[in-house]
Amino acid sequence: MCRLFGFRSIIPSQVHRSLLAAENALGVQSNEHRDGWGVAFYVEGSPHVTRSPLTALGDALFHRLSGVVSSQTVLAHVRRATHGEKTVFNCHPFQYGRWIFAHNGDVARFSLKREALLECVRPTLRRFILGETDSEVVFFIFLTYLSEFGELGQSLGVDAALAAMRNAVHRVREICDDEALGERSLLTLIATDGESLVATQGGKELFVSTYKTRCADRDRCPSLSAACEAPSLAAVNHFVLSSEPLHGENVWLPLSEGEMVGIDSSMLPRRARIDRAALPLAV
Repeated sequence: MCRLFGFRSIIPSQVHRSLLAAENALGVQSNEHRDGWGVAFYVEGSPHVTRSPLTALGDALFHRLSGVVSSQTVLAHVRRATHGEKTVFNCHPFQYGRWIFAHNGDVARFSLKREALLECVRPTLRRFILGETDSEVVFFIFLTYLSEFGELGQSLGVDAALAAMRNAVHRVREICDDEALGERSLLTLIATDGESLVATQGGKELFVSTYKTRCADRDRCPSLSAACEAPSLAAVNHFVLSSEPLHGENVWLPLSEGEMVGIDSSMLPRRARIDRAALPLAV
C-alpha cells in the first residue's frame, strides 16, 4: 500500500526532514513503495504539484524538491500500485483547482464497479479524470459532494470538506463493499485546499500530531506558544498527518478506523466519526 504525509502550519515550514532526512521519512519508505511519488504545496494560496512514476529515494527531482519546499500546507505521497500502471497520471496527489487529494488503500472490486462509481461523479467533473486509479475516482466523488456546498473555487470550510469526505466514503462502500464475501475497501484519505485540511482513517494506519515534546526551534521561532509543546483544546500551531510516526519531537496519536480529523483556516482542529448516514448526492 501507499504512504501519506501532510501538514498545516501557521508559518511556512521546511519538509526536508519529513520527506528525506528522518530515519523513516517518506523517501526512505519508498524503498517498499516504488511505483511513484508526488508532493503538493501551496504558494500564496495556489497549489504546486510535482509527480513522478520513479522511486522517490532514487529520484534526483525528489531530493531537490524536498530541500526547496517551504509552505504552510503540504501533502506528499509515495505509491505502491494496486490499480493502474506506473505513469504520472496515476501518481498522487491528484489536483482539481485548489483541491489536492491522496489515498492509501484500495477500492474493493474496483474493476467491476468502476462504471458505477463514475456515475456518482458530476458530469462536468468527470472529464477531468485522466488516470486509471480507484483513488482518482474517489477524489472526484469527494469533489461532487463538496460542490453541493458551493463553487469549488471558493473556500468552503473544514466542515463542508469533512461532510463531503464522509459521504464519499459511504457511497464508495455502498457500491463496492460486500461483507458477505469479505470484500471491504480501504479508504484512508487526505484532502486540502491549502486552508482546510481533512483526513479519515479508513483501514490503513494514520497518525496525527498537534504538538511536540520540545520544539528544536524554540529559541528562534517567533510563533512559539504553549500550544507547540502541550495538548491544546483551542487553536494549534501545527497539524501533521503521517502513515507512520516520524522520529523527532512530535507527539503522535493513532487514529482509529472510522475516525476523521481536520483543521480549519484559523488552525482550530476538528475530530469526528464517519459512521453516520450519508447525505443525498445530487449529480
